[in-house]
Parts: sequence; structure tokens; C-alpha cells
Amino acid sequence: MYVPRAFVQPDDAAWRTIAAQPLAQLVVIDPAAGALVATPVPLVARGDALVGHLARPNPVWQHGGEALAIFTAADAYVSPRWYAAKAVDGRVVPTWNYTTVHVHGRLVAHDEEEWKLELVRLLTDRFEAAFEEPWSVDDAPAEHVRGLLRGIVGIELVDLRVEGKAKLSQNRDDADRAAIAAGLLARTDGERRLAEAMGAARDADGPGPRAGTGTGA
Repeated sequence: MYVPRAFVQPDDAAWRTIAAQPLAQLVVIDPAAGALVATPVPLVARGDALVGHLARPNPVWQHGGEALAIFTAADAYVSPRWYAAKAVDGRVVPTWNYTTVHVHGRLVAHDEEEWKLELVRLLTDRFEAAFEEPWSVDDAPAEHVRGLLRGIVGIELVDLRVEGKAKLSQNRDDADRAAIAAGLLARTDGERRLAEAMGAARDADGPGPRAGTGTGA
């Protein structure tokens, strides 16, 4: 992934992105077809790996080996109308702001019942924690759970290499960053989330550069 210096996301921030946005696009290679194959799948950290599961008919789990998981947080179009330079000389263009994490690794499939049961407990506990009365795997009949486990295959991404990128107007000056955030805050929920991410990045990174400096996407 192309990551200009201004947009590098440290590993700890990248892992926070993964935890907050666990739905990944998992990309593998199908050697028989000579093609890339992808599927959306929630992945969570367990030790030094990412784990999840796929439906048994999904062919992605059959292609072990090199894999890439792509996680994406808030993103939005940035209009040139928000830049101060528009009123000065018009030398502005649109762009797109976003946060993304690419995790390279090796895909391993697991079809042992105990491995899969431990996995679904982990996933359930992780995602049900937000509810006042969390649902538990034990709330379902054991025979029903065993039947469902036969319909899935566990997956594990190991030997990880993490690349985080947060393109949040860090290459613009403070006036432009404030104007972009104000424009986004007046729009949709997703755009407001991006404005909040821009504010967090500004607080972490300090003041931006002079107007017009920096790099692109």
C-alpha cells in the first residue's frame, strides 16, 4: 500500500482501527483459476493472529497461504469548496479522506469442533459485550450449536504484517483542516465520524503544515 509519511498510522492505532471496524475484506489467491478471490468476514485479534470463520460452501477458506485482510474505517469525499485557497486563487482540487489497515499474513483453516466452538464463544463475547444483557452461546441448545458448527470452517491469519494509513488532511494547514471538518460535520453521520477522526488525528499530531504543502492519496 502506498503510504506517504504524513499518513502513516502507527501499529497501536492500526490495531485500534481493527478492533473498532472488524469487518474485513479477506483476499486470497485461487491458484487453479489464477485469480484473486475475496470475501467479507469479521476478524478479531487473538494473541498474534486474527481469527474468524466462513460458511463451509465459501471457497475462500480452501485457499490457504498468502492472504490480505483489508479493514476500513470512516471515509468521505472532501470538496474543494471548503479550502480557504478556493476564494484566493482557486488552486484547489477534490480529494477523499479515509482510514484503512492492510494486514498481510498466511491463512490457515481449522475444522476441529473444539477450535470452532472456542472461536464462536470468543466472537460472541466480543460483540455481545455492547449489550446490557449479552447473549451467550450457552443460551442456545448444545445440539443446535454443534449442528451449526458443522456448517462453518474456522480461519486464522498468522505471521502478520500490519500497514495502517490514515489520510485525514494532515498535509493541510490548520485553517484548511478546520474548514474541512466543519464542512463534514454539517453532512451525514458517516461524514461526521470522519470529522471526529480528523480532530483526533490533529490532537495526536499537533499543528498541520503550511497551506499547500504535503502529499496526495
